[in-house]
Amino acid sequence: MPGPGGAQAPHPTPSREDIAVLEPFEQLPLSCIELVRDAAHAQRVIDALAQAPVLGFDTESRPTFVRDEASSGPHVVQLATRRNAYVFQLEDARCVALLAELLAADVVRKVGFGLGDDLRRILRKLGVQPRGVLDLNDLFWQRGYRRDIGVRAAVAVMFQRRFAKSRKATTSNWARADLTPAQLLYAANDAYAALRVFEALHARDAGAPG
Repeated sequence: MPGPGGAQAPHPTPSREDIAVLEPFEQLPLSCIELVRDAAHAQRVIDALAQAPVLGFDTESRPTFVRDEASSGPHVVQLATRRNAYVFQLEDARCVALLAELLAADVVRKVGFGLGDDLRRILRKLGVQPRGVLDLNDLFWQRGYRRDIGVRAAVAVMFQRRFAKSRKATTSNWARADLTPAQLLYAANDAYAALRVFEALHARDAGAPG
């Protein structure tokens, strides 16, 4: 596949078969994941997250099954530190407003994979343009990998580990009020894995062990 400048990408992306035989990537357990639904909880969490230099970032939207149906997402926004992840539901207006302020603050970097649709949906639904956002696909593209490497292949490249993603959770109803444990694990660890990959890339660039 062409890389930067139209050249062949010098680094192959691990195949599904390659990834399948790897040891599993250690993910955050439920005990380290908080579901944030109201303003008081959101305020406490955002006050802490605003002090973090980098956050893992992703969103989830209820899938659409009718042709040309516009998504009403995002229904969930997730942010992660090295120790914890926070899954924000977007029903309480004050909670949404507090989250929007954090997303619009460029002093906190937010890193994730394939964020184009996420950013457009946030702008439409929350009314803010997220700032300080870094799409990790772009960093891998600059390093000679395919543009749409994604979190599973990136985890395999950086850690030689298999990042499990449940297709059932991917296509589940993210607009439901009572998110399941499987949904929380899925959403939180997408953001957490992005942060871990960013840290590993940064360490590698600095010449430290990744």
